[in-house]
Amino acid sequence: MSRARLAVPLLFAWLTACSILPKAETPRIYTLPSAPGARPAAAQPVSWALRVASPNAPRVLENSRIAVVPEANTVTVYAGARWSDTVPKLFRNRLTDGFRDTGKVPALSTDDSDLAADVELGGSLGAFQTEYTGGKPDVVVRFDAVLADTHKHRILGSRRFEVREPVDGKEVPQVVEAFGRAMDKVTHEVVDWTLQTAPAK
Repeated sequence: MSRARLAVPLLFAWLTACSILPKAETPRIYTLPSAPGARPAAAQPVSWALRVASPNAPRVLENSRIAVVPEANTVTVYAGARWSDTVPKLFRNRLTDGFRDTGKVPALSTDDSDLAADVELGGSLGAFQTEYTGGKPDVVVRFDAVLADTHKHRILGSRRFEVREPVDGKEVPQVVEAFGRAMDKVTHEVVDWTLQTAPAK
């Protein structure tokens, strides 16, 4: 038998074997849930422009994976699940929406646009994960905020915000809902603190 004739059945066998291999799993993409915004009808706007920067974060959070700490000193992720953006941007965008919902900050931008601003809110995201304690999961969000005057290059204030939100179950959709509730609380606290800390201009 010639080499050409021998190659045909071998190629067919190889293609057949490839067709029965399992397909790569398509991850399920989750957005961060939020309570409906309630913009005041007649909010008194501030006179300064605010830029919200993506927070610094450890490498394990600098991606779109949903992190979980099943036991002390061990970090893993939920298989087949992703956030709709990287964690730092997801966090930044939620804070930005929180400021927008107040109706008090008409001049609002993020570090993506790099527009001029009087005040910048940044900081470090130390935790954005599910943690198990006594076999029960809690969503933990910890943010060390830094508010700075961009013109004078000085810090106006800094504060740590931390929320632990119980998860009503152990499935990924229930975890995602708990992340949404935790971020609603963190956002409310960060927005209030920023509006109180930034000087009137």
